[in-house]
Amino acid sequence: MTRNGIGIRTAQVRQERLVGQIHVYDGLGKGKSQAALGVVLRSIGLGINTPSNSNRVLLLRFLKGPERDYDEDGAIAALQRGFPHLIDQVRTGRAEFFGHEEITTFDRDEAMRGWDVAKGAIASGLYSVVVLDEINPVLDLGLLPVDEVVRTLKSKPQELEIIATGRAAPQKLLDIADLHSEMKPHHHPTAKALFLEGIEIYTGAGKGKSTSALGKALQAIGRGINHPGSTRVLIMQWLKGGSGYTEDAAIAALQQSYPEVVDHQRCGGDAIVWRNSRQELDYVEAERGWEIAKVAIASGLYKTIILDELNPTVDLELLPVEPIVQALLRKPRDTEIIITGRCQNPPAYFDLASVHSEVYCHKHYANQGVELKRGVDF
Repeated sequence: MTRNGIGIRTAQVRQERLVGQIHVYDGLGKGKSQAALGVVLRSIGLGINTPSNSNRVLLLRFLKGPERDYDEDGAIAALQRGFPHLIDQVRTGRAEFFGHEEITTFDRDEAMRGWDVAKGAIASGLYSVVVLDEINPVLDLGLLPVDEVVRTLKSKPQELEIIATGRAAPQKLLDIADLHSEMKPHHHPTAKALFLEGIEIYTGAGKGKSTSALGKALQAIGRGINHPGSTRVLIMQWLKGGSGYTEDAAIAALQQSYPEVVDHQRCGGDAIVWRNSRQELDYVEAERGWEIAKVAIASGLYKTIILDELNPTVDLELLPVEPIVQALLRKPRDTEIIITGRCQNPPAYFDLASVHSEVYCHKHYANQGVELKRGVDF
């Protein structure tokens, strides 16, 4: 049977790869560090449901010094308290932007301190995932030797997953990457003319759309934990009605400790939906998800709402576009809405986005026949 339209991978039982890959997220658009946080959430979720200590994450963050608070800190600290064997976080550098002409000895020392931590973590065999957040601009600024970093990453343990983020990734790093997603920004005059804010869209063929949304959710959950009453988060996911998504366990753990902060809903069947294989259940589940989302948007109770895989749901004509446009136009001003998923025909609500990142695929290991990995890809 010929498959038409958009279909997304689900968490159905499948053969799983054992070899770790090197991921690079770069570009001028938003979503790079968020994608790394999304992988962290998935990997912790996998570790919660896995009795062994084989799923441990190091979140190493360059250019994000400890003297500044970040939204995700509360959520990460909560997960560390509950599951101290699953995540370590290290921050280095100063917390403000600086250019080549403003580099100090402190900046070089902090970059090297972070790299010493990274080398030790990579060599230790203790971690399944090492996130090198903002290492790309560190390399671009000349704070670390590119050749040494590339050499170390190439000789990593076979099963270790490496995530490198930030603008201006050097070509030598891109050359060894198994996955390279570039976040390309798009600007919409309609959103600016209507003074619309707080609508973010992540689309494109590259990896990092849902992952970025999960990272955004982690940031919002952390904000709600750190500042009670400041935000409530809804994670609504279409076309993912089955089980086996590793982020679920981490989200459930946060829900148990902070039930007033986060709600999570899935809809759809446990199968890939193509345009020529749509079933009645697909329409019913899509509409059920939209009814939940529509009420959440209008209520003002949620300050952050993730509408994951809404784009392919609309592209598959499981939902009409106009009600979504109207709901977004009427949303409370302080409600953030994050919409994800690839689509062949951009729907009208794209014009309402104040942030729109196209995740452009330069490389993806799946295109080379490499299997996806639980705790990283789903």
